Amino acid sequence: MSIAGFPTSSDIYLEVDGTRVAVVQSYSARATKSSLSVEAFGEAEPVATVPGQERHVIELTRLYATDEAIRDGLNFYKLSGFSLVICKPDRKIIYADCQWSAIQENAELGSMVLEKVTLVASRRIETGV
Repeated sequence: MSIAGFPTSSDIYLEVDGTRVAVVQSYSARATKSSLSVEAFGEAEPVATVPGQERHVIELTRLYATDEAIRDGLNFYKLSGFSLVICKPDRKIIYADCQWSAIQENAELGSMVLEKVTLVASRRIETGV
C-alpha cells in the first residue's frame, strides 16, 4: 500500500489463482444495471422497478507483467477468469472472474507492456482492510 494513502501501480494489479501477474498504472470503472419497470393495467406510471443484472466494465491503462509472469510465459491474450485487485487506504475492491474485451498494444518489441485493456467482470467485491 502506498505511504501517502493514494493508490500506486503496486496497489492495482491483476491476479490469477492468487498470484500477481501484472501491475496497472491506472483504471477507470463503469457499472451499469439493467432494471425493469413493472406496469399495471390502468396505471399511468409504473408501479415498481425490479433491479436487473449489474455489468462491470473496467478500462486499464499501462499494464506491466511481473518478472515471475514473464518467466512463466504469460500471454495476456489467453488470460481468462482472472481478478483485478484495487487496494485503497480503507478498503480493497476486487473485480472477479474477468474476461478481456479489448487490448491495445503500443510497446517496444519484446516488452510486456500493454497500453489499454478493457475488462468485463462478473462481480465486484468490496472488503474492509
